[in-house]
Amino acid sequence: MAAAAEGRELTASRVLVVTAVAHEAAAVLRGVQQAFGHAGPTERTLPGGYALTACGPVDVLVAGVGPAAAAAATATALALAPSTYGLAVSAGIAGGFAPVAPVGSVVVADAIVAADLGAQTPDGFADVTALGFGRVRHTTRHADTVAASLRGHGLPTAQGPVLTVSTVTGSAERAAELAQRHPGAVAEAMEGFGLAEAAAGHDVPVLELRTVSNAVGPRDRAAWRIGEALDALAGAFANLPWATLVP
Repeated sequence: MAAAAEGRELTASRVLVVTAVAHEAAAVLRGVQQAFGHAGPTERTLPGGYALTACGPVDVLVAGVGPAAAAAATATALALAPSTYGLAVSAGIAGGFAPVAPVGSVVVADAIVAADLGAQTPDGFADVTALGFGRVRHTTRHADTVAASLRGHGLPTAQGPVLTVSTVTGSAERAAELAQRHPGAVAEAMEGFGLAEAAAGHDVPVLELRTVSNAVGPRDRAAWRIGEALDALAGAFANLPWATLVP
């Protein structure tokens, strides 16, 4: 991909990639550098202290953990951008729903869902859409193309809804509840819906792409494979269909 991407000008449509932490951003940048061959990313700090690194046609932003932090950082970057981004991507590591998204695999969201935004009722959980107060779901752009490209490069990839939660799942009961309430869900993370809400306010399409570091369920730190997931994240960004994402 690097040879095909090297000729792209920095004035082409840009992609904003938002991660929670610096380690995720570094993995994304490794993959972008491999794809585009740019050896010298440029860094700056946005108001609010958000670190943004530009590499080729991609800006990588470290937002902080959780949907509120992701929304605030994304909104800041979108408002200050000299031109409209062509795509905003929530990226990082995630918990995968077994068996469809095992540790080390890639997940591509075809929908970003706020899984715990709502209220508990005598009849169970009701999301804010059911309560009449707003939305809990955003449809993504390019999910089919991205998933097909990654599979074509030999990367195990699951496609389906990725859930945004404010409290990470720590029990089998909670995992089963989420899986039942959101059929086909492939992963849970903490930032996607915040990014999507901010991007919607600027009419910027969104995508969520993550790699799996652990299974959704009982919290077992000994079973986490964060290093493996970060390496997989770099590999995914090196093999994205950039000609489609950066027209």
